[in-house]
Amino acid sequence: MSTILLSAPYMIPFLDRFQPYFEKYSLDLIIPEVHERLNKDQLLDLAGKFDGTICGDDQYDAEVIAACSPRLKVISKWGTGIDSIDKVAAERSGISIFRTPNAFTIPVADTVMGYILAFARRHPWMDREMKAGKWEKLPGHALSENTLGVIGLGNIGKAVVTRALAFGMQVVGNDIIEIDRDFLDKFDVNMCTLEELLSQADYISINCDLNATSYHLINQATLSKMKPNAVVINTARGQVMDEGALVVALKDGLIAGAALDVFEIEPIPPESLLLKMDQVMLAPHNANSSPAAWEHVHWNSLRNLLDGLGISYAGDNLEKLPQGNN
Repeated sequence: MSTILLSAPYMIPFLDRFQPYFEKYSLDLIIPEVHERLNKDQLLDLAGKFDGTICGDDQYDAEVIAACSPRLKVISKWGTGIDSIDKVAAERSGISIFRTPNAFTIPVADTVMGYILAFARRHPWMDREMKAGKWEKLPGHALSENTLGVIGLGNIGKAVVTRALAFGMQVVGNDIIEIDRDFLDKFDVNMCTLEELLSQADYISINCDLNATSYHLINQATLSKMKPNAVVINTARGQVMDEGALVVALKDGLIAGAALDVFEIEPIPPESLLLKMDQVMLAPHNANSSPAAWEHVHWNSLRNLLDGLGISYAGDNLEKLPQGNN
């Protein structure tokens, strides 16, 4: 029998649906109390007690990986991003890492457009005024009057582009890798430098991975290059944004607003000044919300776990579900 650490916060509430499979494959479960993710100290307390894990954004750094070895064989990430896992240390320790690529493209891209529409048409602010007894018409604008800058043209970035074009927006893009020319030509996306994008865009959507080149990509210097009417939207990773610099830029009127689904520290600290800013829209890392997407990731994460443990599920309905990649 293998022992599994189940710490994926989106999956734990539906454990009764998956319990028969864990039992069928002789997998004993450790289910900790999880608030968003397990931190380093929590993982170190559990190190050496489990053979595999289905996790969220748990902090598997090199020290945790070393402490969990050699028993830990597989990390099955519930979701797509694996920036919280030290991939080099895992490879060195012979630990397989699996994820579900392209899992949340549709809901995240929809979320970006929802934020853009909210700022353009001023709906949240007019609703607030109306409920306060004020009849005040706030000026809005049509999306076709604006330019969208997309930082990161992966699956989600491309989906944001197609949605923006349906509203008649002009789109400029930036990425550190070369983007398929057929896509760019088909959707009339002008690739440019980051500085050019920041100076042209009325809305800026951050859709890049978190890595050495994107940490604090949005900082005091880059914020200063944005238009005063610009709104920056982050549905990628919190650490791409220097939140301290963002607060200053908003307070000083260097940019007009921000929409954040992700934060440098999650949950967002109650003392964060962002919570008190009227020109900011916030959400609790919820852009992935989608019953269909969650269902796919639930089952794919379980199948990835079994693959990593070398357990065959041939003949089960698990093999009929859409396949993911590691």
